Amino acid sequence: MTREQVLMQPLADRMRPTSLDGFSGQAHLLGPGKPLRVAVDGRSLHSMVLWGPPGTGKTTLARLLARMYDAEFIPLSAVLAGVKDVRSAVDHARMVRSGSGKPTILFLDEVHRFNKAQQDAFLPFVEDGTLVFVGATTENPSFELNSALLSRARVYVLKRLEESDIEAILRRAIKIELPDLAMSETHITLLARAADGDARRALNLLEVASDLAPVTDEVIGNLIAGGYRRFDKQGEVFYDQISALHKAVRGSNPDAALYWYARMVDGGCDPLYVARRIVRMASEDIGNADPRALQLALNAWDVQERLGSPEGELALAQAVIYMAVAAKSNAVYTAFGKAKQDAADSGSLDVPVKLRNAPTKLMKELGYGKEYRYAHDEEGGFAAGETYFPEEMGERIYYHPVPRGLELRISEKLAELRELNRKKAKKP
Repeated sequence: MTREQVLMQPLADRMRPTSLDGFSGQAHLLGPGKPLRVAVDGRSLHSMVLWGPPGTGKTTLARLLARMYDAEFIPLSAVLAGVKDVRSAVDHARMVRSGSGKPTILFLDEVHRFNKAQQDAFLPFVEDGTLVFVGATTENPSFELNSALLSRARVYVLKRLEESDIEAILRRAIKIELPDLAMSETHITLLARAADGDARRALNLLEVASDLAPVTDEVIGNLIAGGYRRFDKQGEVFYDQISALHKAVRGSNPDAALYWYARMVDGGCDPLYVARRIVRMASEDIGNADPRALQLALNAWDVQERLGSPEGELALAQAVIYMAVAAKSNAVYTAFGKAKQDAADSGSLDVPVKLRNAPTKLMKELGYGKEYRYAHDEEGGFAAGETYFPEEMGERIYYHPVPRGLELRISEKLAELRELNRKKAKKP
């Protein structure tokens, strides 16, 4: 390949390391005594799934493995490839094995894009040793890959690169590929921060910066102005950040809750999705300890729908903070879960005759509602001793208010009413 052809390659491709010693990050996998390093040093080539965020070195690592094992390397993208391409790879691997005896690595990028049937297509050839499968994915393999494939491949989790790792990669790229480029340490730090753990993005930004040289504060500012944070809208990061927000609210930490909410908005999350989750928090984690939380959540949702951003986002932030500092109770959530379980377990029990409505003459003749005690006609507006469950079930207690917020008073009231029931039951 001529120098001109090399320079036509993107900088990120030209900077791929040629040995594990030049690989940045992932010390938890590739450091001395760590799982993948031990396997490589022991010449134990095996099928694997590399799971991690974009730009963390999944493709580079697969290519390095092929180089170290002198293996045939067949790269495919699950976005473009199909079963026909896999079969072609199998035929090629068989030809290589019968000729040179070398192993063949089938590298399938974005393997989560293959459906279950497509994943099954290459399983027999992984099993009989025709192929060594290396898959790369940004999605949780336990959700996206079938169990048969996972049982035949080890999963290695790659972490986002630290800012210091990205800075080192940028300095190395400047030294090797862009020696005439004048760039300050401040500019390198800004590019590394804008890359958000993605080495490929960092090198792409650097390449654009070199095309716009001389590199000034204005050039860097324009480059990173359209920066983004990772928030895959239906992927692992999405659910991790939603979970972090919910747990921060439940843990009564308004600052952490506000941070995770801001992270999601910054990453492009639909604020209306957050609004729905806030309503869930109001019932699941606050409930009757502070019923105002649910109303505030609904109000914030309404503001977001009516006004959009940024006014609606501020209303949601207000709701997030209120939820975090409100008295907490999961008594409603727990009670409803127990009631649903009983409803599922008990089958279609009849409504007691006394609780049935009687809008017709026949129903009245059958005794519908005949023995029902109208609570408003009773002393204190409470029919002491009255029962409301199906007769086969007997009385149940699902709701146990916590001694916090309004539920403290609710608990006292329920205790008083249950004592009246107990006294009524003792009377002959």
